[in-house]
Amino acid sequence: MNRRSWSGVAISCALAAIVARSTVASAPDACERLRSLTLEGGTIAQSATVEAGGLAQAGAGMSNLPAFCRVMATLKPTPDSDIKIEVWMPQAGWNGKFQAVGNGAWSGSIPSGAMANALRRGYATASTDTGHTGNTARFALGHPEKLTDFAWRSVHEMTLAAKGIVTAFYGRAAKVSFWNGCSAGGRQAMKEAQMFPADYDGIIAGSPGLDWSGRSTQAVHVAHALRNEDAQLPPQALQLLHDAVVRACDANDGLKDGLIGDPSRCAFDPATLQCKAAGDTGCLTPAQVASARTVYATAVNPKSSRRMPGLAPGSERGWTPLGWTASARATGQDHFRFIIFKDPDWDVSRFNPETDTFRVDEGESAALNAIDANLEPFFLRGGKLLHYHGWSDPQISPFASVAYYQQVVDRFGAGAVAASYRLFMAPGMGHCGGGEGPNDFDALAALERWVEQGKAPDSIQAAHATNGRVDRTSPLCPYPQVAKYRGSGSVNEAQSFICAAR
Repeated sequence: MNRRSWSGVAISCALAAIVARSTVASAPDACERLRSLTLEGGTIAQSATVEAGGLAQAGAGMSNLPAFCRVMATLKPTPDSDIKIEVWMPQAGWNGKFQAVGNGAWSGSIPSGAMANALRRGYATASTDTGHTGNTARFALGHPEKLTDFAWRSVHEMTLAAKGIVTAFYGRAAKVSFWNGCSAGGRQAMKEAQMFPADYDGIIAGSPGLDWSGRSTQAVHVAHALRNEDAQLPPQALQLLHDAVVRACDANDGLKDGLIGDPSRCAFDPATLQCKAAGDTGCLTPAQVASARTVYATAVNPKSSRRMPGLAPGSERGWTPLGWTASARATGQDHFRFIIFKDPDWDVSRFNPETDTFRVDEGESAALNAIDANLEPFFLRGGKLLHYHGWSDPQISPFASVAYYQQVVDRFGAGAVAASYRLFMAPGMGHCGGGEGPNDFDALAALERWVEQGKAPDSIQAAHATNGRVDRTSPLCPYPQVAKYRGSGSVNEAQSFICAAR
């Protein structure tokens, strides 16, 4: 395991002198000169200035960008590695900070949209394709080093190289560094906090696939159980199920507002919707009741007894007829196909719950997980971890986030954890956003205040909009607190709620 500290950018004396004595505005060729940098274990393929609005035709999210220096590089920490990275640095108005952004699913491309968001806020920003192209796990077949690159190495190596490039361009290091990622990017966030505590001062881990192998197991297990048409849950069945869940558990938090504030306290049984006789409508067949129970259920590794949670009550509108989302199923099937069985022809029909479940916690598969609860090095260095997850996420179980947070609390104590790590659960929010509950919030601003001003987030205001119009706001509260109604005021306004113990 290579955990080297930064030594990867060697700057020639002449270039260092030019960068040190100039600002970007007065040296427009400073970006092009970065081609002369030597990367340890890598090469710079391109370094060029992109004029303001120059990427407007490159796709959604690329308009209204300021002028920036765009660096493209390839890193090869092993002979089989081929890690592409990009670093974007504002030509003017740099806020003095660095923000790297994460990927999604099997992460075979650079997320330019997320980089654009960081750039607009004045950040120097970077990301990576994690060492391969495409969005499947086929790259891992016969290439264990590429799988290691995907698991953790590409992000760490990108971080080191990007920081050096930023320093070379501006003549000074970034004063603070942040990681911002959701889904697979949330898994990457957790890996960084667990393995490389010196890489980032603040980390945002959104809806993290931290139990990557557990999610793969659950999605494949459920798809296997629901593969017969009579067991599947069509849209009308999912809506029926969702409405019944909300009726049963909405008021558990003391307020009927259409949202389940704490699904862990929802004791809904799908059998209440079971048809009384064959041919009945507006109900679930016995097979569909069994399917719903399977989606909610926790799977258990029979060898290690490790628990892998199912989806939460309230997430039903995001399910598919085969249970978890199509992305979750595809990710899970690739996990078993290319990493566990190394058989391109393997499919869900061959899954054996009795013998295959334990395999996910072994060898290369286990290395993808980010479930190490020892965050002490990150805490001691002063790092801050802001973790959020939507309770209605149909793609990555929110219970996995809660379980991980509780493991960290059990290890270090609630007080010590609160000083460095806070989890925010969002009622009604789907995967990385969307859903019926307030789902639009500025996690980065909250993290900036925490890292730069020492103001820990006691709540984060979130909003929900319909057709572009905000129709509800609410505070997101640090777990295990929940938003409680004050007893007066509109239930659609954040000031009517206070964060308090459950």
